[in-house]
Amino acid sequence: MKDSTSMALKDAPLKSISQELLRIPVLVAALGYMVDMYDLFLFSIIRVPSLKSLNLSSESIMKDGILLLNLQMAGMLIGGIVWGIMGDKKGRLSVLFGSILIYSLANIGNGLVNSIGAYAVLRFIAGFGLAGELGAGMTLVSEILPAKMRGYGAMLVATMGVMGALLAYIVSYLFDWRISFFIGGGLGLLLMVMRIRVFESGIFVKLKEKNVKRGDMRMLFTNKRRLIKYLSSILIGMPIWFVVGILITFSPEFGKAMNLYEPVDAGRAVLFAFAAQVAGNIAGGAISQYFQSRKKVILLFILLSLVFVLIFLLVPFHQTSMLYLLCGCLGFCSGYWTLFIAVTAELFGSNLRATVATTVPNFVRATVIPLTSLFLLTKKFTGTLNSALIVAAITYAISLIALFYLEETFKKDLNYTEDDQ
Repeated sequence: MKDSTSMALKDAPLKSISQELLRIPVLVAALGYMVDMYDLFLFSIIRVPSLKSLNLSSESIMKDGILLLNLQMAGMLIGGIVWGIMGDKKGRLSVLFGSILIYSLANIGNGLVNSIGAYAVLRFIAGFGLAGELGAGMTLVSEILPAKMRGYGAMLVATMGVMGALLAYIVSYLFDWRISFFIGGGLGLLLMVMRIRVFESGIFVKLKEKNVKRGDMRMLFTNKRRLIKYLSSILIGMPIWFVVGILITFSPEFGKAMNLYEPVDAGRAVLFAFAAQVAGNIAGGAISQYFQSRKKVILLFILLSLVFVLIFLLVPFHQTSMLYLLCGCLGFCSGYWTLFIAVTAELFGSNLRATVATTVPNFVRATVIPLTSLFLLTKKFTGTLNSALIVAAITYAISLIALFYLEETFKKDLNYTEDDQ
């Protein structure tokens, strides 16, 4: 008896793109990523007012704010590994249900904190929960949609994710920081209701019947070909987090270094960048469908991003509006984020797919740590602009080399295991 995925692939030519994308599993994955991004950017926006309400001094706000961010990142790193392994061992749905439940409860708890200790613990738990959302969702979407429509699926998921970041910006200005956390938790719980109707990937159901290793991360390090694919998958995402973690996050400092006429509002820089990323996500998905290639589109976006980074750092200007415009251009060029995660899911067999698709984006986020450390180190000797230029040169060179070693996955049949390769 044929599984549901095989039937879906067979019937795909008879269905329109909208019919495929409006299937419940695809919508749930997209909305799940929206909730994911909502939380990630909500904390960055309401960090200062939330810590001020806990009666922290200005010095403590920066110190404890960094602590909370690092704990959230640690939670995402650990969660990425745990959820990734669970996704291959127990199923994609177990991760989707578990991750959003943990995230939702932690977010509601964040809105009730009265001490920095409780805040820290709950940020770690929230990060742990958030880590499983994107990888499991993209794995499910990749395995359910027909091969020629996976790019549209990635485009929808990515666009909804960026909409989550914009929603966080709007909610934070309309409501108190505690209410903003409650809204995030509530959105997650509402999503749980939708997930009751989500069915498991047919590929995974078939995989369970095979006697193969599933979710064993050691398989990534015992085979040279797999290791190169895995590392390359992480490295091609570095330019996105160079832009977000350095140029956008420290935009006020760059404004000072450029001697702009007016100070830069970091919140506005984030808004311009992520509003433009919506357009980038749509364009990236559409172009990949037109050229029937993921690799060419990722190359195009990385090269365009490099061009705008050079303009940002080397071309003299004094208008703050110009900096916001460049933030928008850089955001647009970062629109390959979910496309590259789709590639990651397509690169590996079904017994490792969720593990890879969940760990890779979290390791990419973690590259912010060495990138910012190198930026701060070289900044002491070369200044803000030259330091960013050095880090950019290293980041983009590494990502282009990594992309060279990746295979094209646009039409790849995903119904295989790593043992088959």
